[in-house]
Amino acid sequence: MPGNTATIKSKAVGAKLRKLRTDRRQSLRAAAADLGIDPRTLLRYETGERGPKAETVARILGHYGVNNGLYDEIMGMLADVDAPQWLAISLPEQRQQTAALLEFEAAAGTITEVAPLLIPGLVQSPDYTRAIMSGGTVPSDEVSLRVATRLGRREVVSIDRPNPANLVVLVGEAALRQVIGTKDMMVEQLDYLLKVASWPHVDVRVVPFTSGWHPALEGAFTLIDPRADDGLSIVFLENRRSGLILHEDKDVKAYREAIPLVSSAALSPAASIEFIADLVNGMRTP
Repeated sequence: MPGNTATIKSKAVGAKLRKLRTDRRQSLRAAAADLGIDPRTLLRYETGERGPKAETVARILGHYGVNNGLYDEIMGMLADVDAPQWLAISLPEQRQQTAALLEFEAAAGTITEVAPLLIPGLVQSPDYTRAIMSGGTVPSDEVSLRVATRLGRREVVSIDRPNPANLVVLVGEAALRQVIGTKDMMVEQLDYLLKVASWPHVDVRVVPFTSGWHPALEGAFTLIDPRADDGLSIVFLENRRSGLILHEDKDVKAYREAIPLVSSAALSPAASIEFIADLVNGMRTP
């Protein structure tokens, strides 16, 4: 059934419908006329504000000449389109979810990464990312694609990008001390983290072992807040076999309220930079 409120899946479907139209260089008004749909309704489909019925999506895809794999992928995304969360377990679902996550990051005003055990993806070096993927039994033919995707995500906070998203990184001491790959790779990773921490729109803070209990000990999460006031805030959770995106207000609120508790357990930005620099110097010492 179609929904009247945006969900993470309705926005993901809408983004694909919009891309199909723009790739064919067809205006919204022209596409709507061809389909016999009010342009305002088609716009709501494309923005995810309204979830179209399956038969409507099938008609839109037919108009754009979509068939085979892409047709099945988009039609499959309509399952549970109004659900308050998006759980992706299979590889095709995870790819769809990653594409949606990229859309949300691209429109983000602020991204908060809470990462107790690993350096979070938006501030990973290439070798660190590859070492995680290679060591995590990711299929060899998937590693290069996933590394490229992870590195592409960094662009949303790059200092070279106009109006980058603000980034808050609350990283656990364990993530800084755990050597992923080789010692040299880890030094390179920490050097990159220091570089990113120097950017004016990035706040990197270390949560030390001595901090006691804090919500980050329950697991890593990412909170993405949109740049536009009418956008959708989401929380992304990931484990070995699945990814979960939450967007209901009560769920997002629970994670948002955890962030000040983690922040209060963290070192100041200046002390965090000094802490990381000392670790790097210690690793460089023979």
